[in-house]
Amino acid sequence: MATRAEIIAAFSYALDLTEGQPAGHCIRACWIGMQVGRALGLPRRDLGDLYYTLLLKDLGCSSNAARICELYEADDRAFKQGYKTVGTSLAATLHFVFSKTARGKPLGRRLSAIGNILRNGDEIAQELIVSRCTRGADIARTLRFSPVVCEGIYRLDEHWDGSGRPGRLQGFAIPLVSRIALLAQVVDVFHGHAGPEAALDEARRRSGIWFDPDLVRALEEAALSPTFWTNLGSPTLEGRVVRLAPMDDTERLGEDYLDAIADAFGQVIDAKSPFTAGHSQRVGDLSGRMARAFGLDSDRARWLRRAAVLHDVGKLGVSSAILEKPAGLDEREWQEMRTHATHTRAILGRIGALADIADIAAAHHERLDGTGYPLALPAAAIGRETRIITTCDYYDALTSDRPYRAAMSVDEALATMDAAAGTALDPDCLAALKRSL
Repeated sequence: MATRAEIIAAFSYALDLTEGQPAGHCIRACWIGMQVGRALGLPRRDLGDLYYTLLLKDLGCSSNAARICELYEADDRAFKQGYKTVGTSLAATLHFVFSKTARGKPLGRRLSAIGNILRNGDEIAQELIVSRCTRGADIARTLRFSPVVCEGIYRLDEHWDGSGRPGRLQGFAIPLVSRIALLAQVVDVFHGHAGPEAALDEARRRSGIWFDPDLVRALEEAALSPTFWTNLGSPTLEGRVVRLAPMDDTERLGEDYLDAIADAFGQVIDAKSPFTAGHSQRVGDLSGRMARAFGLDSDRARWLRRAAVLHDVGKLGVSSAILEKPAGLDEREWQEMRTHATHTRAILGRIGALADIADIAAAHHERLDGTGYPLALPAAAIGRETRIITTCDYYDALTSDRPYRAAMSVDEALATMDAAAGTALDPDCLAALKRSL
């Protein structure tokens, strides 16, 4: 069994996906922020709180994805990625927002969307930040992280001069871990965008505005080390970051906490769309019941439930413009939608304690007739555990509202599933589902 640091570090790649950041962003931000903390001479306990604030700073980021897509009529991931490279001036912010809002849409529609932002911009910005920060802090709390970490995540977007959100805190009223995390985030974004000097220049430019000047000086001191920048591009960085974990966090995790982590990231997944609220939990619980109905022992049923809860983690890498589309998808959109299964396999495959569920979870859109995705597996290659998840996912999707249709009744859903038995769905699993219901 892995340690908490190993699992959280590996799961942070899922958060990078939904923020539109290059893979490893949270890992790199953690490295940068921990070097700043060390340059400040922070004691071990404070470094421990800083460590998890950095890795989990984006824990609530999926909760505003659908709203960004709705308000700005843009790909939420591309919008978030681009916004992070905008300067601090109002003119730069407005130029970015106006250039991205409803781009490619008819002029009247663009003007309407831009007009809404001009009229309600401050309220919109507050809503998006509060949604993100509240959700992130709440999930961290359920994972039993310290109050310092939870508050640090909640206050990530506060600025030194009081211009940030959600509370307009100023100066030393902002938690230290939040101040370091925001600095580390911006440094990694600009380092990836234009290199070390650009990252340092941006930190200096925002000193006294977004950033605590003392932290910028600590960054400059840390950056004098020849390994500061080279380690950011090293393939061994994740291992280095894991070794920075608090000393009292090296114990192997128990099964209960591993379930809690799976459930927490199930919440992150479901927050991506208002149409999937509770979906991961329901599919997980139903799959666990069906596993026991098939005679799997309690440990195996528990293992399968985790796979079912995390089956859609790859959707964090799909634009909400596609997930929320109220009409049929075109071929390009279908191609992007289908990548979510591949993302699921890649994310779970990184996590040692969960790697054995990666293939099971990622195959939930495979079909018995061989026309499924991502691998078009033949029936003989689709195991019983995957067939259970596929059946439960199919049922919950049919009985839930979707952008393109209202929820079906139980009878309607089962009739639809009967028609798919033997081609998309396993008849034995469908029969077991009916018994479970």
